[in-house]
Amino acid sequence: MCPYRLVLEHVTSRWGVLVLIHLLERPHRFSELRRAIGEVRPVSEKMLTQTLQTLERDGMIHRDAKPVIPPRVDYSLTDVGREAAEQVRGLAEWTVRRMGEVSEARERYDAEKGRA
Repeated sequence: MCPYRLVLEHVTSRWGVLVLIHLLERPHRFSELRRAIGEVRPVSEKMLTQTLQTLERDGMIHRDAKPVIPPRVDYSLTDVGREAAEQVRGLAEWTVRRMGEVSEARERYDAEKGRA
């Protein structure tokens, strides 16, 4: 698979988009991020962990593990991650603005194709 396509998949994945957008606001701890994303769509610990690891590997996220008890880990965006997050947020905002037109197009399509 083309490496560019793979990065695009990571950034635009279901959870990647939400992680990046939420981290644009400020750094989050794991549990904070999970709660924030859960307001939109529930995410399992496993999926969030995998998404964070993938984005960290791609250089989009910085993981800061503090040597305290109990352990504290903060996630923030790198410069590259911030740039990607701003692009993804723009696409998300466009989707919100255009959702009415998309819904109408779907209804027309379904009516023409005889779908319910």
